Amino acid sequence: MGEIDEGLERAERTRPIPHTVPARVRHLVRTAKGSTRAVAAELGVSQRTVQRWLKGSIHPKPDAARRIEERVRATWQPRVRARVRRRAEEQGFMLHIQARFGYSAAGGSTDDPRERLITQHLPGSVARELYAARDAGAAESEQQRILAGALQEHYFKDRGRRAESLTAEINDLGWLELEVN
Repeated sequence: MGEIDEGLERAERTRPIPHTVPARVRHLVRTAKGSTRAVAAELGVSQRTVQRWLKGSIHPKPDAARRIEERVRATWQPRVRARVRRRAEEQGFMLHIQARFGYSAAGGSTDDPRERLITQHLPGSVARELYAARDAGAAESEQQRILAGALQEHYFKDRGRRAESLTAEINDLGWLELEVN
């Protein structure tokens, strides 16, 4: 999972996922309507192993722990996630980013990459494009291209009021946060 995927994930959550294995397995059992057998089939382990995880008497192997975490992330707060996504696609979101941006511009200006800390509101069309890319399994570089294009238009070019020939790209992403109101 890339930095942008994690940012989208953090924006969609009001509470973090459970930290302990028994709490995560309890959540999975609850979503499976109380069936440890269904959770076992989903994770590819025995029903007894799921029961032991619930009690905390054994710990899952790293591969099983990763599968548990993925399933919990996929099913944690589905209505909240849908509401936040809908709001982001309608109203846009606030992007806080620290990255090194590369430029190409008209003659006489510099094209040296610069590290910037930017806070910018981006419209719902950008959110729709980011979510569509994430749903299609796009790589981190494709998502960075989408964000760079949006920042190019809304931050660097100020929606067409300046720097009309400038193009920007993200060379090195430090961190980012997405905020949906």
